[in-house]
Amino acid sequence: MGYLNNSVVTVDAILTKKGRELLAKGDGSFRITQFALGDDEIDYTLYNPEHPSGSAFYGQAIENMPLLEAFPDEQQIMKYKLVTLPRGTAKMPILDLGFSAITLKQGASLAITPQTLNYLGDGQLFETSGYTATIGDIRTMSTFTATGVDTPAAQAANQTTTLGTSVSKTVVGTTINLKATTVNTLFGSNTALYTTVTVTGRDSGARLTIPVTITKTV
Repeated sequence: MGYLNNSVVTVDAILTKKGRELLAKGDGSFRITQFALGDDEIDYTLYNPEHPSGSAFYGQAIENMPLLEAFPDEQQIMKYKLVTLPRGTAKMPILDLGFSAITLKQGASLAITPQTLNYLGDGQLFETSGYTATIGDIRTMSTFTATGVDTPAAQAANQTTTLGTSVSKTVVGTTINLKATTVNTLFGSNTALYTTVTVTGRDSGARLTIPVTITKTV
C-alpha cells in the first residue's frame, strides 16, 4: 500500500501476485492476519536540525518527499520494516544465513537455519516468532517448507500450494528446507535456473536476500 499525497491521508492498497493467486482459489486460504509498516521511500539524511526556520522545519524535506504508489512485486517493496527494539540498542539486527549465495544441483536438498546478530544481547541468536522466507520463483523448488513455528498463521503459510506458475511462496519457521526441482522442461536450453530467497526476522525486522542457482544435471 502507499499514501498517494502529503495533504490528505489516502491509502492505496493492492494485493501482491501471491495474494491474487490465493484470492483466485476461492477456498478460504486468503486471510489477512497480520500487517507490517515500512519506510522504504524515506531518506533520513535529509533531516536538518540546523534549519534556519527552527525545529518545526527540521523534517520539512522528508515530509515533502514523493512516496511510492503501491505495486505488486513483494521482492521490491517493504524492504525496511518498522520495528520496536529494546531501549539501549546500539546496533541494528542483521541476519546470518550461513550462505552468501546458494547453488543446488537438480534434486539436491538444503536446510537453512537463520541467526539474528546484534539482537537481544549475545546470548540469543534466534527469534521467538521465527522467520519468514520467500522464494522468488517456486517452480525452481520441488520442496520449500519451514519448521519450528507452530502458530496457526505459520501453519497456514507452510501448507499453501501454488498453481505451478512463476510466483513466489512464503513459509514461516526457524529452519527453512529447500529441495531443487527435478523437472527438466523448466530449463529449456539453459543449464541453470536463477531465483532469490529473502529471509526476514519476524521480531527484529532484519532482512536478507541471497541469490539461488539450480544447475541442470540430466
